Amino acid sequence: MVELIPQIAIVTDDPGWHGRELVNALKNHGLGAHYLSLTECQFTFDSTDQVVRIPGFEHRLPLGVFVRGVPGGTLDQVIFRLDILHALVNMGITVYNDPHAIEHTVDKAMTTLLLKMAGLPTPNTWVLESMEHAQQICGQEFAQGRTLILKPLFGSQGIGVHRITPDTGLIHDEKFASLYYLQSFLERSNAEWSDIRVFVIDGKAIAAMRRCSDKWITNRAQGARCEHLAIDNGLAQLAEAAVQAVNINYAGVDLIPDNNGKLQVIEVNSIPAWFGLQGVTDFNIAGCLIDDFVRCIGERHALTVLS
Repeated sequence: MVELIPQIAIVTDDPGWHGRELVNALKNHGLGAHYLSLTECQFTFDSTDQVVRIPGFEHRLPLGVFVRGVPGGTLDQVIFRLDILHALVNMGITVYNDPHAIEHTVDKAMTTLLLKMAGLPTPNTWVLESMEHAQQICGQEFAQGRTLILKPLFGSQGIGVHRITPDTGLIHDEKFASLYYLQSFLERSNAEWSDIRVFVIDGKAIAAMRRCSDKWITNRAQGARCEHLAIDNGLAQLAEAAVQAVNINYAGVDLIPDNNGKLQVIEVNSIPAWFGLQGVTDFNIAGCLIDDFVRCIGERHALTVLS
């Protein structure tokens, strides 16, 4: 089989199964791909024409960039890596998801703000730096018989998440850098620990699953099992509205019903994995993602030609 010349950059530090799925889907469109890390990219502000230098694309920048991961680091490093993506967008290259959308969703405080501004149901949340005020919030909630979740502002897969109860008191975790993102813990109407993940592409909910666990953290990476979930109109409309609120190409929307059965939006994930969801879905999710990615490339290219 003829090897396709790389025209697409897949940004990831760990290609794995997701990377292979994307490469195979791109081949169906006659497109080759090259994996790269944002840590390998650079700006060159000198007499040469190529300002952004990307490994594997030394002579010509890619048609599009599919972002599968933005590596963590210092604040300076993370800002620089996002600057690379912003620069590519400004050069007319399709970046999927757009860096503005990634910024809106990797920052849980901004995501919550946008959800609240859109009038969408999401648990009561407090984000602050004062330990004294954080302790006051805990005391107020405990007095009402409620408990809280403490999350890192930047984080995924349930890592660094704590449940705050009268027994634990406010937990001090150096990962949080003296910033407290406190959110009401949603009690379940039964003994089952579960949540819902809805995958949304181009504004449409295409697939959903229920993640069930023996513990209150229900991420698949933490051992939860995945079950197919049919998408009804209410579920689709809420997930799609959450994606619209953060203005993103595709996302994994996490929801939990409160003890009254009303769905609450917990998170909108801009770089969602779909390994677990693919296992309970009868169509190829990577194919749907690449179909939309290629459509976005075509639309942007048409606008560039016309302008």
